[in-house]
Amino acid sequence: MQILLYTLITLASVIAMEFVAWLAHRYLMHGLLWIWHEDHHKPHEVEGFFEKNDLFFLVFAVPSAASYIVGSAVPGYFPLFFVGVGISIYGLIYFLIHDVYIHQRFKWFKQLDGWYSRGILRAHGAHHAKQEKEDGVSFGLLLVHPKYFRKKKK
Repeated sequence: MQILLYTLITLASVIAMEFVAWLAHRYLMHGLLWIWHEDHHKPHEVEGFFEKNDLFFLVFAVPSAASYIVGSAVPGYFPLFFVGVGISIYGLIYFLIHDVYIHQRFKWFKQLDGWYSRGILRAHGAHHAKQEKEDGVSFGLLLVHPKYFRKKKK
């Protein structure tokens, strides 16, 4: 029974992270922390492999690491360990979809040609069409507006 509980905690944490990431992207990255995120919207102006935007990986790693530490070290808080696992899984999914697949920062695989992958690409393309922090659209990664999944009219 505990395995089921820990699995549910992990899955709930992965799902919750999509909403946390949306909120952080909308209100922090395109708000107070635009100074870190701006180079991601203007990659042609950045020299080198890393962007200031990569600092957000560290920001999201902190609650994951804290969950692992507290969940492992503090009696009665073991379920928190699986919150950390869920955050880490979301981080891996984000990295693979956003950095590897969408932005091709690592040439590990070619573009996919499925209904979902095309929708994700369209949504992200619409987001990056804006190079300023205001008037942004489509702040999610995995859950995006259904309009991005419709076939383009010719």
